[in-house]
Amino acid sequence: MTLTVSIITLNEEKNLARTLESVKKFADEIVIVDSGSTDKTEEIAKNFNAKFYFQKWLGYGPQRNKAIELASSEWVLNIDADEEISEELAKKIADIKDDKNDKIDVFKINFMSVCFGKKIKHGGWSNSYRIRLFKKNSGRFNENNVHEEFITNSHIGKINEYILHHSYSDLEDYFTKFNKYTTLGAIEYYKKNKKASLVSIVLNPIYKFIRMYFFRLGFLDGLEGFILAITSSLYTMVKYYKLKEIYGNNAYIKEGFKNGD
Repeated sequence: MTLTVSIITLNEEKNLARTLESVKKFADEIVIVDSGSTDKTEEIAKNFNAKFYFQKWLGYGPQRNKAIELASSEWVLNIDADEEISEELAKKIADIKDDKNDKIDVFKINFMSVCFGKKIKHGGWSNSYRIRLFKKNSGRFNENNVHEEFITNSHIGKINEYILHHSYSDLEDYFTKFNKYTTLGAIEYYKKNKKASLVSIVLNPIYKFIRMYFFRLGFLDGLEGFILAITSSLYTMVKYYKLKEIYGNNAYIKEGFKNGD
């Protein structure tokens, strides 16, 4: 069987070549759906013979679905431009797509985060599984603007080999994404009628730090583990405070972040 790698992009010149290099040995087709890059993303994509399409931003779930719709293969590997397929996983995927007797149509894959140039093995940043490999017609992503999920009725297999998620190259990169994702997270909570209380703004971040750094052994990742626990707790606080701001000004939800900016 054939396999399409589908990716959504926006200004990913720093990451894309690494990602495409990691899939070129087993991908029969690469489909990239871009929402308006102004850097060298398109040039890099075409250097790897990828099919490059423009699609105005629809939200994470719908944008992923658009990339899947454009795939022409039986199998789809849906990844992000900051993700890298490990050599072990590449071999596993090649075996799966060539196995005509395999009755599993959907697989969730193990993730390991790479932050600030270091593999982060603790604190909840690794050994989490997400559905990324599937037969094209086996399901689709939901409509969430952030934290989208693949919805399927098929039996889900499990792959232990890693996708390496290059989450943040440095602190500047972290805080560049910080503002965007805290806003999108707050909007998603608003749509689900979640409330922002003093407990959620003050106590939840403290619990977040304790859980990541102590209970989930983040301290074993050294200084990077400490920085990630601190910034993650701050992320929680800011997201809930932005939710509080939304309830105080409903116009914010109408005017802000319509296009995922």
